[in-house]
Amino acid sequence: MKICLLIKDFAVGKKFMPDGRPTKSGAEIHGENHALQLIKLGHRVTLMTKKRFFFTAARENLNGIDLIRLHPPFRWLEIFLRLLTTHNDIDAFYIIGTPKFSVWAILFARIFNKPVTLALTGKAEIFSADNWRNKILAKCTNYIATTKEIRDGFIKRGGIAPEKISILPHGIDVNKYPQSNEKIRRELKISHGINPNQKVLLFCARVVKDKGVDTLQDVWKILHKKFPDALLFVVGGGINDLLDELRKLSAELDDSIKVIGEVDAPQEFYQMADVYIFPSRHEGLPTSLLEAMASGLPAVTSDIGGCEDVISNDVNGYRVYSEDATAFAEKISLLFNDDERRKIFGERAAKLIRETCDFSIVIPKLAEIIAAR
Repeated sequence: MKICLLIKDFAVGKKFMPDGRPTKSGAEIHGENHALQLIKLGHRVTLMTKKRFFFTAARENLNGIDLIRLHPPFRWLEIFLRLLTTHNDIDAFYIIGTPKFSVWAILFARIFNKPVTLALTGKAEIFSADNWRNKILAKCTNYIATTKEIRDGFIKRGGIAPEKISILPHGIDVNKYPQSNEKIRRELKISHGINPNQKVLLFCARVVKDKGVDTLQDVWKILHKKFPDALLFVVGGGINDLLDELRKLSAELDDSIKVIGEVDAPQEFYQMADVYIFPSRHEGLPTSLLEAMASGLPAVTSDIGGCEDVISNDVNGYRVYSEDATAFAEKISLLFNDDERRKIFGERAAKLIRETCDFSIVIPKLAEIIAAR
């Protein structure tokens, strides 16, 4: 199958924004992963996105992906021309998010009877068919929601028929996130100069306010009083001012916060930690949470979005109100104090993700949905 994948931004050419945030969004990561995995299954993928900078190529081959950057202000015209000429053999369209230019691909697909699948990965993307563009977005062949919350939004706000919607996680490569155990955890702590008996809390996500970094600070103030030897590892790039706030708080709390910053391979931190915290305010299905769970980490998360789909209270972790620092600290304390509970929760978390979110399970289902008419 020859698939045209459309996404707002892709490979923009700059790794960080001026304020320190990484430029690579979750949607871009999912788009790249899905394209590469579909190629592994034998499909051909052309990815169309915006051309934002003069120095980025209009067309290039990126790890086997045929990457097309559409020129402003006539992206709509370029899409039609390419689909009529250089890419006239496309079999199906797959849209991630709601890029404005994607409506022209939907119109083309309707004219030439090609299936179109639209996938939403965040609640904020849910649209209501109240203008001409959104009315076109509501005319796709198939829809993918990564969470139950997004599925419900498709139905209630978008007026999409339930039978056209599939709930499918974006997935991860679980082989990259081996399940930890006490032996591995102890060895990694020692390699980082940490007493193996010290408890480690991990936050691994973008360091921005929406991820609940202010709540994280309040949680740690409470936990540091209860567990003065425990450490908080903050892994991920983000706003420089917030990273500086965390460093300042660490100095006030006996250097108990280790601000690592952006890393390409966070696996060792997942394997070293005892508990994962995710106090985000807005979320689809958070990739970092899936990675942490696959690694065998029990998690305490906000009671929002996709966290509700994978975290079951008192089964493989806990969900609490996103800004309730006291509730976060209470559940983390419970896990810090109970070795057996941490072990059981972590095993259950890893089992769930390996059985439902691995690419080997997700991508064949994705290909089937994209091809469906």
